[in-house]
Amino acid sequence: MTAQPTAASAENAFARDLFHGLPARYDALAEVLSFGQNGRWRRELVARVVSGQPKRILDVATGTAGVAIALARRTDAEVTGIDISESMLARGRERARAAGLDDRITLQAGRAEDLPFASDSFDALSFTYLLRYVRDPTATLAELARVLRPGGTLASLDFFVPPNAAWRAAWWFYTRSILPLAGLALGGAEWWRVGRFLGPNISTFYRGWPQARIAEAWASAGIVDVEYRVMSVGGGLVMWGRKSA
Repeated sequence: MTAQPTAASAENAFARDLFHGLPARYDALAEVLSFGQNGRWRRELVARVVSGQPKRILDVATGTAGVAIALARRTDAEVTGIDISESMLARGRERARAAGLDDRITLQAGRAEDLPFASDSFDALSFTYLLRYVRDPTATLAELARVLRPGGTLASLDFFVPPNAAWRAAWWFYTRSILPLAGLALGGAEWWRVGRFLGPNISTFYRGWPQARIAEAWASAGIVDVEYRVMSVGGGLVMWGRKSA
């Protein structure tokens, strides 16, 4: 087994511990517990990445390689995935082999805050569910932009808080009440823990990092023409832009 990267912050250590026991059923339960919306959001993300016909793609916080596999299927690019959890990566390697794509997908352990790649190495970079698990989102975005070539595409996906009050109330009830119990019933204690954590974590993050502040951090990292799409009445957020020349 590849050595785990050093957890250089409490956020890193927490994320690695949180996801350690999830890989075996992660993809199936992520779809069930999101009512299939996770797959819709990923397809939107992938569409933004492949539009520039990249030849080298980096997928950060790749987890079990769901996005990396989708990117490889939609392009002829060499795809590199990086994640802090070796258990998630092990499952990702199994999935890439089963898809017949392990010759074009390379998965390795590493931290988004300190990427082991030269500057301007990739034509496109995607990241999913990442910024809530790093200490400094602005510095992390600057590091992601560093390894992206000028003109290359940066795209992200994360959960969001519905802006409409009625949908926000329904989202709050689901994430605080139903999600933990559904996770326990379908996935056991590990998924109960995730279910209890997720809603409050999303709310807390966006109180400190509203979408406008995230867009400012993208701009400070040199990403221009930043756009976003709110998905599923506000349950998800896809953002994309390009690195300035």
